[in-house]
Amino acid sequence: MITSVLVANRGEIACRIFRTCGALGIRTVAVHSDADGDALHTRVADTAVRLPGAAPAETYLRGDLIVKAALSAGADAVHPGYGFLSENADFARAVLDAGLVWIGPPPRAIEAMASKTRAKELMGLAPLDAAEVTEADLPVLVKAAAGGGGRGMRIVRRLAELPAALEAARDEAASAFGDGEVFVEPYIEDGRHIEVQILADTHGTVQPLGTRDCSLQRRHQKVVEEAPAPGLPAALTEELYALAVRAARAVSYVGAGTVEFLVADGRAHFLEMNTRLQVEHPVTEEVFGIDLVAEQIRVAEGHALPAEPPRARGHAVEARLYAEDPARDWAPQTGTLHRLAVPAGVRLDTGYTDGDAIGVHYDPMLAKVVAHAPTRAEAIRRLAGALERATLHGPVTNRDLLVRSLRHPEFTAARMDTGFYDRHLTGLTAPAADPYAPLAAALAGARSRSRFGGWRNLPSQPQVKRYELAGEEHEVHYRHTREGLAADGVRVVHADDHDVVLEVDGVQRKFRVARYGDRVYVDSTALTELPRFPEPTAQVAPGSLLAPMPGTVVRVAEGLAEGVSVEAGRPLIWLEAMKMQHQITAPATGTLTVLHARPGQQVEPGTLLAVVHPATDHPQSQGVR
Repeated sequence: MITSVLVANRGEIACRIFRTCGALGIRTVAVHSDADGDALHTRVADTAVRLPGAAPAETYLRGDLIVKAALSAGADAVHPGYGFLSENADFARAVLDAGLVWIGPPPRAIEAMASKTRAKELMGLAPLDAAEVTEADLPVLVKAAAGGGGRGMRIVRRLAELPAALEAARDEAASAFGDGEVFVEPYIEDGRHIEVQILADTHGTVQPLGTRDCSLQRRHQKVVEEAPAPGLPAALTEELYALAVRAARAVSYVGAGTVEFLVADGRAHFLEMNTRLQVEHPVTEEVFGIDLVAEQIRVAEGHALPAEPPRARGHAVEARLYAEDPARDWAPQTGTLHRLAVPAGVRLDTGYTDGDAIGVHYDPMLAKVVAHAPTRAEAIRRLAGALERATLHGPVTNRDLLVRSLRHPEFTAARMDTGFYDRHLTGLTAPAADPYAPLAAALAGARSRSRFGGWRNLPSQPQVKRYELAGEEHEVHYRHTREGLAADGVRVVHADDHDVVLEVDGVQRKFRVARYGDRVYVDSTALTELPRFPEPTAQVAPGSLLAPMPGTVVRVAEGLAEGVSVEAGRPLIWLEAMKMQHQITAPATGTLTVLHARPGQQVEPGTLLAVVHPATDHPQSQGVR
């Protein structure tokens, strides 16, 4: 019987596994990098062990240190979570060789399926030979053989782009999974990403636990998932079940796993088998009323699954909340998460709590929010409403994008596919800031800031406040009167430090205000308070390439040096932030006059990386993508 579990992971999934372990009476052990010394998963575990020596991005890939930590902390089992070493057969063997229980499939099953190239061969498929790809094969997808989460993937639409895509995918895969192997396969445009959850025991039982649709993706990483996948014909669903069970039996699979497909034109195309728990497993749990982590533990202890799988009930939808800016090419965001709260009635899985710092070393996912209801329409409405009313004070997030996505006609009608954001991103990220947010921010606490208790005996100039909102400056005016605070065009019904009520055209509107330094949050709208008399700002030279986010320079284009000519759109510098690589491209055709970027350099937002002096008659274009 398992009595103590070490989770070889961090953040949200570690906290989620600890929650189940606590309910089962199992003691918990966390491991952490130096960057995660005060992370939530280390605080909620019964015991925490520091993994010494390695850089933060590499710490959770050190299987030797993790096994040593498990032994020193007295754990008798290891759960890998997802990502990092979760699909590393050598790590699974090391855990077993140390006399510990491995809460996962046998190493030989991981070995067979964790490499996507070997998995395809096992299913009778073969990847393309990168050296033999021709124009007729395009578009193709370069894909990491190990791991998942959208890392190590590149779409190639022009043959000339293939070498650079292979190199970038290898670098990203090696950084994320410790394995730089990649392969090439045909890229199926606008298919639906459908997967089947399976559960298998050591007694020969393999159960398919429904389908999931994960078609809403950015950078090949899922954003919204749901179960069951809507609108699939019964015959296709049965075919997917049969293929998933076939894949599991082919490798004598044990535990929880997922078999993924692209569905296009009514046909299922096998993608891969993930030999681990998926990020989106909560939607299956909600629909089937089970705890997949508890089932993993039971299977690892040798228990048999029930003869019949549980019955599905209702529909569940999950949205991944990321600290990123979708309008800026999904750029990851960092900073303090002052407040994260969602209304009752939905499930929140997170690895953060109020006051935690969002750093640069790991994935930018803040939380998963899950809604379950009798019907799909009710689940969507419940999730969209909860996200809309959630309190999020901190870095920019994709919350507004999620709400708009859930309410988009294509999604509500279940007509979505993997090209959803390619078609709709611009409309889904259009600014929609509340025009009364700056006034509410100014009025909150205005009475307590008045030296004269709220009104003046003589007429005076109005009070003026300036705010930056969605990249634009807003100036608001209000006055202290005998009757209280007043502003043109509205009636101030109430105003204190945290709550403001305005009457606009006879309708009362309520605003909740929170302040953190010069950052003010009015409901879901974030503003920056500006000084009354702004200081002159430094001018940035035309053609300057500034770091759009904190990160590490991992590569500079070959042959790049001051004085060379570059073409608009040419990739010049590669930044790695939160385990993803981001290209910095030439903003215009011209001459590189400054090059400060060096591989290995740590940079902050706004750091000058290079300057391209534009040639005449060549308009500038966006330089980051």
